[in-house]
Amino acid sequence: MISGVIIKKLEKLSDSRGYLAEFWRSDESDYKPAMSYLSVTKPGIARGPHEHKFQSDFFIFPGPGIFELFLWDNREDSETRGQNFKLTVGENEPTMVIVPPGVVHGYKCISTEPGLVINLPDKLYKGEGKKEEVDEIRWEADPVSPFKIV
Repeated sequence: MISGVIIKKLEKLSDSRGYLAEFWRSDESDYKPAMSYLSVTKPGIARGPHEHKFQSDFFIFPGPGIFELFLWDNREDSETRGQNFKLTVGENEPTMVIVPPGVVHGYKCISTEPGLVINLPDKLYKGEGKKEEVDEIRWEADPVSPFKIV
């Protein structure tokens, strides 16, 4: 595990209509989302790896689709600096993951159908009115990056 990363397997509460799964409650966490968005990733496609200097990402992998999620601790002052791991998430393992600043992350859709991801980051993309620089270090653009999604 990586210090500060929170992983919660989502419990499906099923009935005759389908299911419901809680992924965030204000009485369980002091995390405060600033915005939300969803993305759909095609089979075989990766997003990332990248990291943020200030932003935490709050990913929900509810399905459809199955992903390999990659995490690397790149924080200078972290007790788990240099550690990394890979986790399978999505349709068969609906999961919520909070990724703090300085943790490099990315995911790849490994299912035969596109996969859905929801994110509730704690910072606005490009800041108020989209007038600031994007808070990202995009490791996927670096040919000698130590962070690889395979």
